[in-house]
Amino acid sequence: MKEIIIQENENNQRLDRFLKKYLNDAPTSFIYKMLRKKRIKLNSKKADPKDKIVTGDTIQLYLSEETIDSFKVKNTYVPQKKSKLNIVYEDGNLVLIHKEAGVLSQSSKKGETSLVDSFISYLYDKGEYDPSSERVFKPAICNRLDRNTIGLVIAAKNYNTLKGINEAIRLKNIDKYYKCLVKDELKSNLNLEDYIVKNKNENKSYVTNEKNEESKKIQTNVNILKSSSKFSLVEVELITGKSHQIRAHLSYINHPVVGDYKYGDEKVNKLFRQKFGLKHQYLFAYKLRFNNMPKGLEYLNGKEFVDNMDEKFINIENALFY
Repeated sequence: MKEIIIQENENNQRLDRFLKKYLNDAPTSFIYKMLRKKRIKLNSKKADPKDKIVTGDTIQLYLSEETIDSFKVKNTYVPQKKSKLNIVYEDGNLVLIHKEAGVLSQSSKKGETSLVDSFISYLYDKGEYDPSSERVFKPAICNRLDRNTIGLVIAAKNYNTLKGINEAIRLKNIDKYYKCLVKDELKSNLNLEDYIVKNKNENKSYVTNEKNEESKKIQTNVNILKSSSKFSLVEVELITGKSHQIRAHLSYINHPVVGDYKYGDEKVNKLFRQKFGLKHQYLFAYKLRFNNMPKGLEYLNGKEFVDNMDEKFINIENALFY
């Protein structure tokens, strides 16, 4: 019998989810079967997959060492080459990082480097992450930005922070604001409500005003900051956070983001590439505001964090509106 004592970074999660990470090569059906047969217990009692585990709880595995080893892929973390993090804010629980254009928030396949890889290496170098002492937790980012969108990304140093931030995002307790340059003049502020469908094969989202089985409701607030007859600089408040929401929604109302090669205007993009060297969308996740944060993160309530404007964006803004 092997006994596991739950640590701080494993606190307050469902038993089955912990076991899926601990026995990370075991079929889910095997884990549920062992729970039913009481070969896996919680605090020496029969356990339900949905039971919450907390720091200090014990899990008993009535399995052979050979079985446990066969279902447990060891953490073989090796620090990677990484770019230097541009840190906007840091405390004991989280880091707010400025993500550059062209950087993946999280890698989707082997061999790719990403912001989360750089973040993990950063904590490893500081001595704040020891993979050998962590059984299931790995530092992670909480909000993703598209590869060519720049701005603030929230990265969690521990499990409770990761869980708390993700819950706050789900409950819309973290206000997210973007600046973007769009084609043509906007006449008034907009509170947009429509539906979005993601085509995974094309990696592209489509907006419609009709609800269907595959669509999800989206809300996007657009406030004018500066405008001319040809372009508008706007602040976008993201109420819902679906894939490519801002880019697809603004394109749907015929005000595509400048520099957006998936949803934008080809002629406008070419003009800005030639005149300003802009090779990606003018979309900047520039501000975060925290509200009603959970226990342990209350100190963030009412705090607002603003990222520094990209120099290329400043030059474009000055050329268009001054």
